[in-house]
Amino acid sequence: MKYIKFAIAAVIYILVVIWIGNYWLLLGLAIIYDLYISEKVNWTFWKRRDGNNSSFIEWLDALIFAVIAVTLINIFLFQNYRIPTPSMEKSLLVGDHLFVSKIAYGPRMPNTPIAFPFTQHTIPIIKTKSWSNLVHWPYKRLAGCGKVKRYDPIVFNFPAGDTVAIEESATAYYEIVRRTAREMQQRDNYIAMNQHPLSYYLPAARKEVWNRYEIIYRPVDRRDNYVKRCVGLPGDSITITSGILYVNGERAPENETMQTTYGVVTNGTTINPKAFERLKISKSDQMMISSSVYILPLTKKNAGAISKFVNVKDITAMYTEKGENSPVIFPHIPDLKWNEDNFGPLWVPSKGATVDLNISNLPFYERIIDVYEDNDLRVDDSTIYINGESATSYTFRMDYFFMMGDNRHNSADSRYWGFVPEDHIIGKPKFIWLSVDKEASGLKKIRFRRLLMKVR
Repeated sequence: MKYIKFAIAAVIYILVVIWIGNYWLLLGLAIIYDLYISEKVNWTFWKRRDGNNSSFIEWLDALIFAVIAVTLINIFLFQNYRIPTPSMEKSLLVGDHLFVSKIAYGPRMPNTPIAFPFTQHTIPIIKTKSWSNLVHWPYKRLAGCGKVKRYDPIVFNFPAGDTVAIEESATAYYEIVRRTAREMQQRDNYIAMNQHPLSYYLPAARKEVWNRYEIIYRPVDRRDNYVKRCVGLPGDSITITSGILYVNGERAPENETMQTTYGVVTNGTTINPKAFERLKISKSDQMMISSSVYILPLTKKNAGAISKFVNVKDITAMYTEKGENSPVIFPHIPDLKWNEDNFGPLWVPSKGATVDLNISNLPFYERIIDVYEDNDLRVDDSTIYINGESATSYTFRMDYFFMMGDNRHNSADSRYWGFVPEDHIIGKPKFIWLSVDKEASGLKKIRFRRLLMKVR
């Protein structure tokens, strides 16, 4: 029987080694042989091989086995992800727990294999980082069942989450720096009437942010997990006009669950809270400007239903005007005058493609060249240098994707921080295995209708 067990374990192990592609791991067959056949080394040194062990040791043994098994499952097969924000409502709700398949696009080998189990980047209670930098593996993705498809919901690591200001971790560090620079620029313009560009203030803003906050760095696999919909594949062209998304010049299909912000005006009376409850509009989404004006994120179906209320006089989708610049929108070039509802056209970089580089288009690709693909990038007297050599073109080494949330006006996505590199892709959510409504109480907290619902 022990030879049969060894043979089964050895075959499974060899198949996994072939999948991983590192044949040095075949040396582990010696350990498997010793575990099942020769038994020369006590690999479970915390318990006795012969005789009875205490209840504590038995529980410890079970715990160690469970931690190892779940860790391997999380790396290679699937992982749980809880929706923390409303950026995908009403497709995915706050409190939904997702079964995220790693097999869908192929699991990544961890960049930081030495880490505290079941934590993303911070150990609870003691609030310290959960990984070690002693071992750092390069990006490697194993074979999966398929590739990312347009309009797939995707779980990925937050690309702008490499540098984090601990005291304001919900806001991207780079936006904090730009915001500080804008404040400096406005203050300078008001006091001295100077007309310096924003780039003039960025070095001073960066220094101020470093003095004001505790700044830390996180490797790719330790950055926050986000879930959005992939609306742009490598090589696609993205355009948004008056809130309507176009991909390669064609209007993108709209989900019934996609939300837009609407202004709702009543005849002076309030809308019955029970009506909001029937439409499943959460309390956190209900912004009441006055007794007769509401600001609400709504699906088209809900907007149509509210428009029929007897006390509703007007309901209008609220879009930012074309030509109105939003300083928080990628690539943060004021002359483009892009905003969340009027954006692009923007080309999504693809692996192997080459672009001409100049000072005008560098902001589109600067972070890719400098951070995601780890080059030494600098600009001196309008000349671009990559790894010490002047460059007038660049060839991309990875594929990139453009992500957007279904809750269009309440989603921090690629419109704000740019492209998602392929090495940040974690997996595809398959179904909701649990959904908890924090605004409800008792058994109503569990959204039973959403259990085992397929993610679309």
